[in-house]
Amino acid sequence: MRHLRLALGLAAAVVTTASLAVPATAAPDTAFYAAPGGFGRTCVKYQPCTLETALDRLHSGSVLYLRGGTYRLSRTIELNQSNVSIRAYPGETPVLTGAKRITGFTLSDPAKNIYVARVPRGTDTRQLFVDGTRAERARTALNSATFTATATGFTTPDPSLAKVTNQGDVEVVQENKWKHMRCPLSSITASGTGSALTVQPDCWQDNNVSVINSQFPFNGNGLPKLDGVSWLENAYQFLTEPGQWYLDRGAGKLYYMPLPGQNIAKADVELPLLDTLVEASGTPGHIAPVDDSAGTYSGAWTSSTGRQLGDFQDGVHATQAAGASVSYTFTGAGLDVLGETTADGGAFAVTVDGKRDPAAHSSHGDVRLAQQVLYSARNLRPGRHTVTLTNAGPNLLVDAFAVTPQAVRPVHDVSVSGLTFTGTTWTLPSHVGYIDNRAGVQWAVKAPHAPLRPPAALEFHRGKNISVAGNTFTHLGDVGVAFTDGTQDSSITRNLITDTSAGGVAVGEVDDYYLTDPSRMTLDTTIADNTITAVGQDYHDAVGIWVGHGRQTVIDHNEIAHTPYSGISLGWGWGWASPCELQAKQGLAVCRRGTIYSGDNHILGNNIHDVMRTLLDGGPIYTLGGQDPKAPSTVVGNWVHDAPHNNNMLYHDEGSSYWDTHDNVVSNQTGRWVGMWTPTIHDIAIHDNVTDNTVVKNLGTNVVITNTTVVTDGNWPPAAKAVMAASGPRI
Repeated sequence: MRHLRLALGLAAAVVTTASLAVPATAAPDTAFYAAPGGFGRTCVKYQPCTLETALDRLHSGSVLYLRGGTYRLSRTIELNQSNVSIRAYPGETPVLTGAKRITGFTLSDPAKNIYVARVPRGTDTRQLFVDGTRAERARTALNSATFTATATGFTTPDPSLAKVTNQGDVEVVQENKWKHMRCPLSSITASGTGSALTVQPDCWQDNNVSVINSQFPFNGNGLPKLDGVSWLENAYQFLTEPGQWYLDRGAGKLYYMPLPGQNIAKADVELPLLDTLVEASGTPGHIAPVDDSAGTYSGAWTSSTGRQLGDFQDGVHATQAAGASVSYTFTGAGLDVLGETTADGGAFAVTVDGKRDPAAHSSHGDVRLAQQVLYSARNLRPGRHTVTLTNAGPNLLVDAFAVTPQAVRPVHDVSVSGLTFTGTTWTLPSHVGYIDNRAGVQWAVKAPHAPLRPPAALEFHRGKNISVAGNTFTHLGDVGVAFTDGTQDSSITRNLITDTSAGGVAVGEVDDYYLTDPSRMTLDTTIADNTITAVGQDYHDAVGIWVGHGRQTVIDHNEIAHTPYSGISLGWGWGWASPCELQAKQGLAVCRRGTIYSGDNHILGNNIHDVMRTLLDGGPIYTLGGQDPKAPSTVVGNWVHDAPHNNNMLYHDEGSSYWDTHDNVVSNQTGRWVGMWTPTIHDIAIHDNVTDNTVVKNLGTNVVITNTTVVTDGNWPPAAKAVMAASGPRI
């Protein structure tokens, strides 16, 4: 541990520098005040107006103070004004909720102590909170029967299931390795002496018959699949335990079994109805490539599909003919043309709206790389444009087009502080299922199966200089807070995030790996001094802090605890950025290789414990995909302990590279304290760590583990105790 003091000093220095990147919002020109019982339009301190009125009056340079009390939202607040601040009035607690309070319960079934209340027909939600406690959606016991997979679902010897009502609302759920999967049922019918469960066909196709496996850079091994049943959920007949509930959407009836001693007539019953409470968006929104087939081709081109070589949607257009051209017409402010760089790639000319670009352009590269930005048109006048690439030889390969539909104008200098966010839901899984990929990232049901993530109570899209500080996120049906679509120079600090259905914090994207334009990347994010507990209450693949592709991310001095899966998950892409020779050593038949812009990311001083409680193949700190060799990333000064189902406490998974992992304290008697399972994990230094677990797996390439201190009987050296004491939130 000779480097410990230096490491802790480095951690502090990194955080200080990162924090300075998020300037405080300028002093407001105008202050407005709102209260739950506000009125009028003056919005002053002693005569506050309604939240809606105050938001309508909010303008650049102003601050909105929310007086204490509960603000029940009927719609998502769209906070798209820059240079504004929303704050709690000093000493008071404003609560923003998307839930409706339900009253009027009457006893429906005295024998089972089931109560019912009327709600509007068609009410749709997946969560219920009673007296500040998450109620359990009616479900069968874990592994309550033997289920056998069939071509369309499952059979079970339990004949009672065929009598379940509202069968299309029932969901089949399975926990399988690192996946949490669920599908709605189409029907349940009697089958011999048992019951046959027919799963909704689209969901069954994607979760069982043909598990989505796009491979690098979107996922690795597509398996496991939904081939068993952990429990069935969401039927009136499954109401068997106190604290459970069921919503009959068609009839407009909410059923609940009170806990012992709970007076339902006096209980605070909260039914969430909104998925997002506050959303702020700059331009453009999410950018996703479209396939090369969308272009217009002139001359001799060949079209290839199903290549399995890392091309976007596995298809390309290629030409060796001089003068052959491809044009793409779009409406927007910019365009990236993706293609392949190879040793035999050659020069090409570019015109934009018929005007020749005088710069030299080439698809030549030392090694073959897929999905590279061959040409980028930026800062165009918003409108309709045509970009044409003309081959000059010898080869040109075109793979995809990514349109920037609007000029890059982030929503900026926005701060949110001192608020409580509660009462959200996310109903999409009720209708299409939960098609899991990994770590809270799912697949859209419809082809081409784009990546999909749950919404958040507080979301920023394309933000800059955003500060989310000192808030509470609790009793949520989705994620706490999310920075998406290239948000930059922003921070999430000193928040309490607890009892969420999905993750705690989500930053970045999984499908923008190809970017070379810094203005559209996820950059300079600080996630510090937060307490994140009990996330993933419904979707057990969720993690405390998730970061996709990003640069200069600092995850510093957070406490993360009581999670079903990993604590921190940073990176994406699997072996996408790993050299082909390492992919071959892993046993991959073909090489899918491109580039990732991630790098200079730092995981520092976190206290992570009681994670990996449910699923497998994760860890307290988990990394995935490549980092920039010119801007290495670090894992320093963390205390990770107590993770019952971990694979590796410090887990550098497939494709992880260019990490410096040192001066951490690792305590856990199961699994391995550190692990790298395959050659595509490469160029990692692991040194000067302290652990009470001697088990290591190192099948990586140029992964060097040195100067590990192993302790027994809890005899931690003073330097290790210093790491423990310093870990977690500082405020």
